[in-house]
Amino acid sequence: MDGLTAVVTGGTRGIGRAVALAFAEEGATVALCGREGEEVETCVGTIEETGGTAVGLRADVRDEFDMERLMETAAREGGDGIDVVVANAGLYHGTPGETPLTTESYAAFDDTLRTNARGVFTAIRESLPHLNDDARILVSTGSIGHETHAGYGTYAVSKAAAEALVRGFSAELENPVVGIDPGVVGTDMMGGNGRDPDDVAELFVWAATDDDTDDSNGEIVGVKEWKGATREQ
Repeated sequence: MDGLTAVVTGGTRGIGRAVALAFAEEGATVALCGREGEEVETCVGTIEETGGTAVGLRADVRDEFDMERLMETAAREGGDGIDVVVANAGLYHGTPGETPLTTESYAAFDDTLRTNARGVFTAIRESLPHLNDDARILVSTGSIGHETHAGYGTYAVSKAAAEALVRGFSAELENPVVGIDPGVVGTDMMGGNGRDPDDVAELFVWAATDDDTDDSNGEIVGVKEWKGATREQ
């Protein structure tokens, strides 16, 4: 990823933080954002301490003006547009598996959709003026977006919406748009149960650089596809 410029939303925690660190380690200039300014500074500092290059902004993916500012900053810092966008920011109100739609509050529904679905929309839309010709857009998703399970409420709905955005944008853009399903990852949002975020970060590195986007554009790829492709190399 030497010489590439990558944007990671939700880049201060969990999967996003691991991806930002992995991209920087591979040589990319990373622009990341999060809602908490102190966490943004800490993550940028960690990248710089290990010899990487990063810039961070306190920004909310629900706000298109924040996303516009993030993308402009990324393009300026990288010096030659944006090469990778990882629309990753997300939240979950409640405990996984214990938030049925039948009892979920309207406030939780609205906030989840605004963050996990509208946030993907704003990140992609605001990146468009800055994308290089061979840029890739990656959207974090999960099996809950296309499988039926009780108790995942609006989170499941929001991931289904994110996957619809992958398909929609892939049909309209020259740049490939790919959904990334890392499986169950042990983030705070998921109660710490699942794969280590650092392990699945390599899936995103592969998707950003080596994945055959002719096959994966508009599709959802995950650990199975990543392991299968890297075993063949």
